[in-house]
Amino acid sequence: MFSTIKNAFKIPDLRRRIFFTLMMLIVFRFGAHIPVPYLDPSAMKEFLGGGGLDLFSMFDVFTGGAFSNATVMAMGVSPYINASIIVQLLTVAIPALERLAKEGVEGRKKINKITRYLGIVLAFVQGAGLYVTLHNIGVENNMTTIANESVLSFFVIVLTFTAGTAFIVWLGELITEKGLGNGVSMIIYAGIVSAIPSGAYSIYKQYLDPGVISVKGVIISAAILIVAILAIVLVVLFNTAERKIPVQYAKRVVGRKMYGGQNTNIPIKVVMGGVMPIIFASSIMAFPATIVRFVTGGNMPQTGIWNDILGCLSAGLSTAWWTYVVYSVLYFLLIIFFTYFYSSIQFNPIELANNMKKSGGYIPGYRPGKPTSDFISKVSSRLNFAGAIFLGIIAVMPIVVGAIFGIQGLQIGGTSLLIMEGVALETVQQIESQMVMRHYKGFLE
Repeated sequence: MFSTIKNAFKIPDLRRRIFFTLMMLIVFRFGAHIPVPYLDPSAMKEFLGGGGLDLFSMFDVFTGGAFSNATVMAMGVSPYINASIIVQLLTVAIPALERLAKEGVEGRKKINKITRYLGIVLAFVQGAGLYVTLHNIGVENNMTTIANESVLSFFVIVLTFTAGTAFIVWLGELITEKGLGNGVSMIIYAGIVSAIPSGAYSIYKQYLDPGVISVKGVIISAAILIVAILAIVLVVLFNTAERKIPVQYAKRVVGRKMYGGQNTNIPIKVVMGGVMPIIFASSIMAFPATIVRFVTGGNMPQTGIWNDILGCLSAGLSTAWWTYVVYSVLYFLLIIFFTYFYSSIQFNPIELANNMKKSGGYIPGYRPGKPTSDFISKVSSRLNFAGAIFLGIIAVMPIVVGAIFGIQGLQIGGTSLLIMEGVALETVQQIESQMVMRHYKGFLE
């Protein structure tokens, strides 16, 4: 392992990419500590203090605490991610965007440009909504959340949030172009990793501090550790698992040369959508609690029927045990739905079968055309089911453990762990591919 890392640093281009990525991540972390003018950071902490899982709690985790500290990069890359999801969905529905997606590099550049501009618009709208919410918090709780409220302070705060998002997106594009891995994913990865020490210290202070150490605290800490290790092992196994469909190409003569006659395979991953189905499902489940916080100025109902209803849609808001059961079942079903939905967008068996037919390829035992597409669709559906069940178990497991031991926010940690695993595996595979091209033994022996 250490010799492999040493060999990686011997390659000038790879070494330059590694250092560039690290420098961009350091710049991101410095920007996550620059305060926003006119805004009181304690107001943001008051806003996040209602408990439960909503979109803003996820923002805070993904930005490494920049959201709760009311810094320039508080919005993170979430507006850009939302914009990319919207553009992906519109690509299927709008023929003009579908044609752009099929135009190769130039088409992808235009789609990326549209996504970038839409992300900036969403960042402005999201920042404006956050400004109004912080104003309502001050009115509801009779406290000063925004200094010198005026049109000037509105535009300064909202444009600062928007500029922070634009700067992060620019850093991500630089990392993608000149560094290692997907830039936006690396930004999210850095935010999650930066929040690990504070989270571990809070668990230590709560359960393992020498002054309050107990058998319950040791059991809870051991349970968290076991769940984390089990999730890591399962994520690595399922993320690298794939079904290889054999493909043969018929021989053909073009001029004086003979082409084809080779055997290859089509790899279909078990978890084709990665962590995206979990992000989609958690966002949908957290949306009602987020709207309630917008409307009430951060004051969530603590008792009554509305508290139980929101508890069924946001784990941790209600203390009733049955709300955790309902939330887990709904969350699990949404993950299965979004796994199939995301796979249908990313993978088209009919198009794949047609491309194979044009190239003279066929799957042994199946005729080219519709029989081939039906077979690929059947295999993909089975793999999607297995992947959806896996993602559902991994996502629900921290919720169950958190409900049993009374640990708040552990469900966010499960999603964060999946994102970290996916980004780490993708980055390692990219380093591996570059080292294989230079005849070095890689990380994945």
